[in-house]
Amino acid sequence: MSINKAKFTTATVFSQAVGAKTSLQLASKAAIRKALLQMATLLQRQQQSLLAANSQDLEKQAANNPKNDRLLLTPERIDAIAAAIRKVAELPDPTGEVLLRKKLPNKLLLRKITVPLGVVGAIYESRPNVTFDIAALCLRSRNVALLKGSTDAWHTNQEAIRLIKLALVAANINPDAVTLLPPDREVVDEMLKATQHIDVIIPRGSDGLIQYVRKNSLVPVIETGAGVCHVYVHTKADLQKAVDIVLNAKTSRPSVCNAMDTVIVDRAIAKKFLRKLGLAFAKAEVKLLADPEAFDLLAGYPQLNKARPEDFSREFLSLTAAVKIVDDFEAALQHIQHYSTRHSEAIVTENKTIATQFLQLVDAAAVYVNASTRFTDGAVFGLGAEIGISTQKLHARGPFALEKLVTEKWLVTGNGQTR
Repeated sequence: MSINKAKFTTATVFSQAVGAKTSLQLASKAAIRKALLQMATLLQRQQQSLLAANSQDLEKQAANNPKNDRLLLTPERIDAIAAAIRKVAELPDPTGEVLLRKKLPNKLLLRKITVPLGVVGAIYESRPNVTFDIAALCLRSRNVALLKGSTDAWHTNQEAIRLIKLALVAANINPDAVTLLPPDREVVDEMLKATQHIDVIIPRGSDGLIQYVRKNSLVPVIETGAGVCHVYVHTKADLQKAVDIVLNAKTSRPSVCNAMDTVIVDRAIAKKFLRKLGLAFAKAEVKLLADPEAFDLLAGYPQLNKARPEDFSREFLSLTAAVKIVDDFEAALQHIQHYSTRHSEAIVTENKTIATQFLQLVDAAAVYVNASTRFTDGAVFGLGAEIGISTQKLHARGPFALEKLVTEKWLVTGNGQTR
């Protein structure tokens, strides 16, 4: 049930996607719920075929590629994906909600309701769990999904789509409601021009991918941005708490967008804090890129290099972190403002006034006090799953999940009124 690349034409597949909208919009809530629950069940029952396909993709990668963690599926990760799908199945249908109802003086009845976006084109890299997340969220919100994954995950995504389409057929929903497109670059360009077929494009992946889509798309774009995330350790921080937070933010899963990239430290506590952090980071084998002052304080650290200016704007996606020492709170804010991608930012401090100011002044989708940036996630926030983390300010910001996969429509009922 995957695409035969030899017979693939974008015009045909895009038209089939548009045709599937009717089936989805007329499907009962019970049918959509059945499709999602069946998807989760098939995912676990047939996980061996999915793991075998995933192994094929992993075999093509260099063994030391830090991005392999994004590509890897395990029985535990499959169970987590299935759990997320089941959670989405139980969330309320976000479509058909009456946002406003009123009658005009001329007796026209106005209703503003939520409706699906239509056909959602998603372009993403490596992570095969995203295939299931986007498919589940689009189905629950009655949106058709056109999925363009990467070459890295081609075999895994093909098997994922096979299972998804089996679930759709079992629920009597048009299987074209979720379609996997070939991973070729030319397909991206076709998607970006498909204004008659695709209602919105959502890129998820590297900054290069996102910038390419933003600059070249004729279809409206909702960005899910790269994460250059900071943890700022303030003078009034509990240092052990700060070490625990920074260690978690960097090492719990370094290949994801909400992992910390730069730790910022106030000069007044830098020597004491970096000594404690260095011990923890050395055990975790974290490579450090330090500014001149931090480089001197960290002398003897096993994996230490001097940071270049451009290192502070990097999303490392690996066990590498930059270290920046600043004079004070204002200097930390300036550094974050300059280098942040507006994804997730954190401060560690026991000063409530400073904490409040940080929450107010830092411009990011998620801002934390005394907690790891790793919590920025749709499932963790109770949203079931996510398309990605949106760093823009229009329509959706932060975990981009079910509630934002709708738009509005005005329904006007009259009895012969004319103007």
